[in-house]
Parts: sequence; C-alpha cells; structure tokens
Amino acid sequence: MSVVNVHTPEVPVREVRLNSITGFFGSARELVGCSHARKVREQTRSFTQGMMCSSTAAFCQLSMIIDAAVINHAPIGCAGDFPQFHVTYRIGQMERGLPPLLGHYYNSNITESDTVFGAAEKLAQVIRQVYRRAQPKAIFVTTSCASGIIGDDIEGTVKDAQAELGIPVIACVCEGFRSKIWTSGFDSAYHSVVRGLVKPPRQKTKKINIINFWGSHIFEELLEPLGYEVNYILPFSTVAQLQWVSESAATIQICPTLGSYFGAALEQIYKVPEIKAPPAYGLAGTDRWLRELGDVLGVRDEVEKLIVREHARIKPRLALYRKKFEGKTAYLTAGAAHGHAIIALLRELGFYVKGAAIFHHDPLYDNEDPTSDALAQNIRLYGDITNYSVCNKQAYEIVNLLTRYRPDILVARHGGMAHWGAKLGIPSFLVDDEQFGFGYQGILNYGERIEDTLNNREYLANFAAKSVSPYTKWWLEQEPYCFLGGEARVEAY
Repeated sequence: MSVVNVHTPEVPVREVRLNSITGFFGSARELVGCSHARKVREQTRSFTQGMMCSSTAAFCQLSMIIDAAVINHAPIGCAGDFPQFHVTYRIGQMERGLPPLLGHYYNSNITESDTVFGAAEKLAQVIRQVYRRAQPKAIFVTTSCASGIIGDDIEGTVKDAQAELGIPVIACVCEGFRSKIWTSGFDSAYHSVVRGLVKPPRQKTKKINIINFWGSHIFEELLEPLGYEVNYILPFSTVAQLQWVSESAATIQICPTLGSYFGAALEQIYKVPEIKAPPAYGLAGTDRWLRELGDVLGVRDEVEKLIVREHARIKPRLALYRKKFEGKTAYLTAGAAHGHAIIALLRELGFYVKGAAIFHHDPLYDNEDPTSDALAQNIRLYGDITNYSVCNKQAYEIVNLLTRYRPDILVARHGGMAHWGAKLGIPSFLVDDEQFGFGYQGILNYGERIEDTLNNREYLANFAAKSVSPYTKWWLEQEPYCFLGGEARVEAY
C-alpha cells in the first residue's frame, strides 16, 4: 500500500505516485488491461489547447474552510480564480442556511523584482496582515509556479509564522508546473490538512466523513437511520471539525478523484476505514457500495432490507426510461471517477455509450485496492467502450469526435464543455451537482434530466443555428488524435 508521509511538505504528484496519465485513445478494456499489468504509458500531445491548474484545484478546496484564510503566494494574475470560488462559496452557504460570511482569500502579489530578490519576507508580512484582518483559526499558503521557480523557503516561513501567531500556518505545495493532472492539487490540499490540522483521536465517534465538493446533502437520509452522523468535508467545514476527522467511524468519498488521498491517509494514519468500493452509481454499483458500507459499519442486515425496498421502488420507473431511451446513443466528458459513474448511469438507462473523453486516468488509487477500480467494474457489468479517450480538457479533440459520432445526447461534468455539443445541435447538459446521480434515486434523477434535455429541441435548434465554431473544416477532417503520441500527424491545410 502507498504510504502517506505527513512529515514532508509535499505529496508526490499523481504521475509519480499513481502512474496516472492524461493521454490515451483506444478501448476502455485495453486501458484497464494495461493498468492491471502496470504497463500504462503516457502519450504526450504535440499540441495542447489548454487545461486546468493543480494550484486552482488545491485552492478550490482550502478556500471553503469556513474559519480559515488562504494566501496564494503568486503573481496577481494567479488570483483570477478567486471570484468563481467566492460565488460558489456564497451560494453554498445560502443552500445550507449558513451565515453569509465572506471568504478569506489573499494574494501575495509576487512582482518582477520579487522574482529576482525573493518574496519570502513579503509572504511573512502578508501572513501577519491576514491574521490581523481576518483573525482566522488557520492560514494556508498555496504555492505557485513563480514561487517554486524562485525557490522561496515557504516551509520555513510558515513555521516561523505559526510560532509567532499561535495558530496553524500550513504550506500547500501545488505549483502548476509540477503536474499535468490538476487533481494532484486536491491531493496537495488534503495533504496540508492532514499534516497541519488533523490530530490523533481522543475517542471514536459515530460520525461518517463525507469527502465531497459542494453538492446537495443527501447522506443524512441514508446514514441517520443507521445511527450515524454525517460529517461533510472540506467545503463548509470548520478548522475544529477537521481537527477531529480522525475520530470518525468511516470515510466515504463522493468522488475518488477528489478524495482518494485523504481517505487513504485517514485509514493509514488514524485507522479510519475507507469505503473502497466505487461510489454508488447504477443498480449493481449501488448494491455493491451499500454492502461494503454495511460490512464496515456492522449493519449489513439493515442494508440488505434497504436494497430490497429501493429496488422495488425504482425498477418500474427505470423500466419506462429504458424503453424510452432504447436505441439512443450518448457521449460523455468528465473527470475520471465521475466519468466512470456517468457511464454506469447512461448504460443503466439503456443508452449505447458511443464514446467518452475522460480528463485523466489513475491506474490505481492510494489504497491500491482493485475493488476501487470503477472503470473495470463498468466493463464487467456493461461491456467495453470501444471509443475511450483520456483527454485533459482538449476541446479541439472533443469537437472533432462529436462531429464524427453525432450522439443523441452529450453529458458533461465540467463547465465550459457542454456548450460544444449544443453548438453542433446535440442535446447537452452539464452535471453541476456531484450528488445528483448518487444512489438509486440518482438513476431516476438522470433519467428525468435526460428526458427533459431531449425534449427541449426548439432552444437547441436556435442556439446551434446562431453559433459560430472556431474550428475549421480542415480540422474536422483530421483524425481526432493526430496530435497525440508525439509529432503531429496532420494533412496539409
């Protein structure tokens, strides 16, 4: 098993730690076979249109700890993401009935002069100012490409600040250039929480950690009847809550791409069992997940009764959706774990999945347990996906593929992707709530949303008719993966 080392300021990136990749095309079965044989090889692109930054992924988690402050030790341009997280933070507070507090986000404004003479002293001054202004219970300092290149002693600076201020001041090492896989930033954020905040348990409790983004709260209905209390982390947690996650009875991940590192760390260091089955999507996947949960919590009999009740409740409606969607095709684009979940849901509803563009691939997770392999489980339950690509948000590839496949619907998890289908006249929807498809009810939720999307043709026709594509006929006639694997293989313009 991968060993979590909280004594080092940085966690190895996913390319090193898990052998993760961002470039592949072929079949899903082929990729799983290579993964299990430990023969996965990265295929680089000779042209890249754009991708997300791991520093952004780290910031999006740490910025939503209610009584903490985050300092982005970076040039001012790196603070461009602040508004989007502030909006999400405020909306999340409103949905949960929390006080409408401002997020405490700051940028150290590394200048050209600082890159020559160093910015560690400037960072120390910013930490003091943030403490005076916000009076946070903890301060996180996220690094950037600039601070990494000039070699600022972030760890030494935060240790001195912690001794001076008397609160946790923690470095989060997440420079964008360290990894092509932005989810390495999630690992960096959780590593900083584990090494800087979490304390050894005083006693075990009946709480269940739910590692999630900021979706709807659905776990109370499941866990409270079983005698357990829900503890959602990180978004909208307090520093005190995070200090005692070691006392929980188990850890659930809504998305292993997000929480695999934190779940493994809590299990390895503090013996908090991690539910290793892939998250509950689709009938068989939900059955399997619930049974593991029941075994871990010692409530297997209650879980079996729940499974029988829920099957009886949803199967009549599910049969109607399957009849309605029979013969229809789908394409999806999403992050790794959530992409695998969407595949299960679409196939459960009767769609033929023509293809998938998944943003990265983890051959294994930090627990190194084959039980967690959602893609392999998908293949066993529903069969292969012949057109499966690993594509770190390369829109030019996805538009080319959509033009070729012309699916009946496009499902996208990340913002900025669903509109490409709509521009081509393909019914498309964006999954903005990661809990939307979870569990038995999630299958019906997807069925209802897809039915509405397919029925809303008038708006789609108007949108497609007035849209202008930035991609020329020349590109759409190229092989979609011609830039993948080394030198470009394209026909002359």
